[in-house]
Amino acid sequence: MKKTEPLASRIRPASLEEYVGQRHLVGDGKPLRVAIENGHIFSFILWGPPGTGKTTLARIYANAINAEFHELSAVSAGKEDIRRIVEVGNSMEPSKGKHSHLQQAGFEFDDLVNNEPPDVKGPKPKVLFLDEIHRFNKAQQDYLLPFVESGRLVLIGATTENPSFEVIPALLSRLRVFILEEFSDEEMMEIISRTGFFLDDKASSWLVEMANGDARQAITMIENTARLYEVVSLENLKETLQSKFLRYDKKGEEHYNVISAFIKSMRASKPDAAMYYLARMLEAGEDPKFIARRMVIFASEDIGLAQPTALVVANAVFEAVRSIGMPECVHNLAHGVAYLANAPKDRSSTSAIGKAIEDAKRSGNLPVPMELRNAPTKFMEELGYGKKDENATDDLLPKKLSGRKYFE
Repeated sequence: MKKTEPLASRIRPASLEEYVGQRHLVGDGKPLRVAIENGHIFSFILWGPPGTGKTTLARIYANAINAEFHELSAVSAGKEDIRRIVEVGNSMEPSKGKHSHLQQAGFEFDDLVNNEPPDVKGPKPKVLFLDEIHRFNKAQQDYLLPFVESGRLVLIGATTENPSFEVIPALLSRLRVFILEEFSDEEMMEIISRTGFFLDDKASSWLVEMANGDARQAITMIENTARLYEVVSLENLKETLQSKFLRYDKKGEEHYNVISAFIKSMRASKPDAAMYYLARMLEAGEDPKFIARRMVIFASEDIGLAQPTALVVANAVFEAVRSIGMPECVHNLAHGVAYLANAPKDRSSTSAIGKAIEDAKRSGNLPVPMELRNAPTKFMEELGYGKKDENATDDLLPKKLSGRKYFE
């Protein structure tokens, strides 16, 4: 294979007809399909796991609105890169006609799907695809804001992190957020079949399980295996997995292996192992906020009632990481990891909410016991709101769930 363009790029779908997955967004009548088919112009964020088609959707959308497409990574880009994109060539100014509301910030998405597509004439709109938008700091996001607000840039942000945590409110309020899901096993099989390489059933099944819904990971594995061995067999795939081609990166399999080892080491109260995996992630360039956020989750999920102050410590570590940054926040992370790993563990609250959610889903809107109901009016008091029912049980649960125990 002498082609230098990555396989994932060479087989990238150019239209929705070729696109696999995300039917909740691009199926018939779904919001992104409606926007793409009708050329609606607006800014949005694509939030989802790695390798779920965010870049592909951005390119398909930009092509649909006949836009200039500019791609930046927030890891390495800055204000100067944005300024150059805005200033070079012609930018689309906000429309003065009947569709000007489509260019303004803060519109409702319903405005798009219920109106005729804008008749854009003159200069092409400029689409800025900003990968890992969560890595832009507040000042950089503030710099973006007026260009998005005026329509000089159509922003498409891609992120694996919850945008409500990482995108400033002023910018987020001007963006529609679309949530992408991991590809199913069947969708992964279809994507693998499009690579042009033959894989037997065992190799395909192993690759789908290894990639865990990440299409880019699967395609890269196939490409690297073909470069090394020409034949993409199960044995050769496994050999490639051990090679330098798949060293740790924030979108690769090792990313998930190491964060899993990190969490499980703290869960097992092994501070030395947890500290090692923390170091592995930091040395590989992992976002420290990603690590700290998972520590906050761990404090409630695994330590819980055994040591409630763990959540206070984990939150303090997260705030320190956010305000101090690398490299000094390494000390805050190490402090937090040592504390969490050494803390006693109790998953009773995690287990309890899991059982309660199952009951809530299965049982629906069960009547709340009368004594627990609010009685803001005289009429409601007369109906018995706020008064104890003689036939009610003492556990305060709806009658149908009486006696149910979530905490064993």
